[in-house]
Amino acid sequence: MLDRAAAAPMLAQTQAWAAINSGSRNLAGLARMADMLADAFSILPGDLRLIDPAPVDSVTPDGHVQPIVHGRHLHLTVRPEAPIRLLLTGHMDTVFPVDHAFQDQRWLEPGILNGPGVADMKGGIAVMLAALAAIEQSEAVATLGYDVIINSDEEVGSASSAPLLRTAAADKLAAFTYEPSALPDGTLAGARAGSGNFSIIVTGLSAHAGRNPDDGRNALLAAADLALRLKAGSGSGFSCNPAKIDGGSPNNVVPDHAVLRVNFRPRTPADEIAARALIDGAMANVARDHDVSLHLHGSFGRPPKPMDGKAQALFGLVRQCGADLGLSIGWRDTGGVCDGNNIAACGVPVVDTMGVRGGSIHSDSEFLLTDSLPERARLSALALWRIAQGQFIPGHNQTEGMTA
Repeated sequence: MLDRAAAAPMLAQTQAWAAINSGSRNLAGLARMADMLADAFSILPGDLRLIDPAPVDSVTPDGHVQPIVHGRHLHLTVRPEAPIRLLLTGHMDTVFPVDHAFQDQRWLEPGILNGPGVADMKGGIAVMLAALAAIEQSEAVATLGYDVIINSDEEVGSASSAPLLRTAAADKLAAFTYEPSALPDGTLAGARAGSGNFSIIVTGLSAHAGRNPDDGRNALLAAADLALRLKAGSGSGFSCNPAKIDGGSPNNVVPDHAVLRVNFRPRTPADEIAARALIDGAMANVARDHDVSLHLHGSFGRPPKPMDGKAQALFGLVRQCGADLGLSIGWRDTGGVCDGNNIAACGVPVVDTMGVRGGSIHSDSEFLLTDSLPERARLSALALWRIAQGQFIPGHNQTEGMTA
């Protein structure tokens, strides 16, 4: 089984998929990717569908709330009646838009492939498919069922796939997500901070900047004041990044409109509550002090992902599988977020960096270490096989009683 997983055509698949620009807003490219992935995953049994995205709104620079369109999501369901059921997830989108200069692949040196999405995470999708194809030819299928979700919007927060992820996570024993490893040496991501993205619409009152400026209510100034208050109130349990202010007016007009874009990263559920309280309090104070109105749009779309007992048990199983394959598997906490946050919030333990080794993701230096393709396919296949054999019990020591 492990040899079959390692022998899958993962490099060819990764390169073919990376040749397609599937930036999160490139709907044509995402449609091509969805069709190619549906064809590739059709080698597995079960019910495979391409799911329309859930409705999502966004705030335009001029403060209007309008729908934003996303691509379709792939959903495969295999043996839903099985006694042991898992969730495996990935994403087909990348951070590189259709007009980005980084479109091509090249070999930096033998075994190191530079290209858009090769590590994050088209290589990871190939690893997932290789492991599942191998496990389907083993006796594990007698007890194992699983759902596969490959969404089209992970890089922009998974807003249109979040309901699908929640539904698929229901009643699952465990989950694997195929983000690249946290470090090129294969270190996994452990606990993750959460993330909340907000657009705060500020409405003031315009006036002539020379004749009667005091009759105006400066929305741009209020937005700047709000950004400073939010930043000053962060730091204890959560970070705040005021990222952008849209709006303004000609120099001779008091601006009556602005939109503040801000991101929060809470480390625990309690930190998320504290961050929301800071937002509410700062907005109320700015509205009072500047005599403006404010409207909050957004949410904490990625809840914090702690390393609880169930998660530690699943990490322990993966680490033992790695040790039995001659791999040293460690993990570290990170401030980055992914769909693993959403899955963990459903009460399902998840290891969310089961993908390839590589680095420099989200940049034109992104690279894949190609020897990690067979390595990680073997790791996933063995972990899946052991879970199917009943060797994963949430909250228990996973290094005892394991078989090869």
